[in-house]
Amino acid sequence: MSSTQIRCHVNAPRASVYRALVDARAIAAWRVPPGMTSHVHAFDPREGGLIRISLTYDVPTGTGKTTAHTDTYHGRFVRLVQDEQVVEVVEFETEDPALRGEMTLTLTLTDAADGGTDVLAVHEGLPRGVPAEDNETGWRLSLARLAALVEAR
Repeated sequence: MSSTQIRCHVNAPRASVYRALVDARAIAAWRVPPGMTSHVHAFDPREGGLIRISLTYDVPTGTGKTTAHTDTYHGRFVRLVQDEQVVEVVEFETEDPALRGEMTLTLTLTDAADGGTDVLAVHEGLPRGVPAEDNETGWRLSLARLAALVEAR
């Protein structure tokens, strides 16, 4: 199992960024790479609260982990520290043993010198079937969407 670590700067206060991490509508908008559509089935932002999200390729050539064109994952919130940190444990819904296993996602927010927010995303426990480079690319694209969403508000 491998891990990735990505940093992102957002030109908005921590409270605004944190809200986008715990709001189902915001998650559907930013936590999906370009070329995919997100559907939030369950999202209960409290410690122990459930998460279930599907990401579906917009074109039928994309290969999904759960079905032919969809990646679905479920899990729970493990830790929520308002305006500071969100920790989730999630796993893909799949029959492929190379894609199974719990992954931990930790998003930590800190004040930046310019008044914005620095985001550190650490994704640990990637299954062996998920290349770290692909995970990192997907998260970079998603975090760019997070920044654009929050900065537009």
